[in-house]
Amino acid sequence: MRTQPMKATIALGAFLASLTTFSLAQSADATKLYHRGLAATCANCHGTDGKGVVDGGMPLINTLTSEQMLAQLKAFKSGAREGTIMPQLAKGYSDEQLEIIANQLGKK
Repeated sequence: MRTQPMKATIALGAFLASLTTFSLAQSADATKLYHRGLAATCANCHGTDGKGVVDGGMPLINTLTSEQMLAQLKAFKSGAREGTIMPQLAKGYSDEQLEIIANQLGKK
């Protein structure tokens, strides 16, 4: 009779462990999706490959390193660099979000 509660306890422990593993995997996927989503906002103007839109007048961003991109984004946000729409867009992101975008899009 004592083995039944022990088996149930072991089964419950295994189940909870699998939920934790599943939860961590979901969390990692959600974080990755969030990061990619932030970076995807740049594609509207700069194209999906960072080469800009043909005849769109947008700068090429596919040659920037992560550090260079972050510096430019922060300059737009602070007002140190002028632009048409970029200062407004950059101000809408936290510094952490700008870092995520730069790390997603910039060359390593």
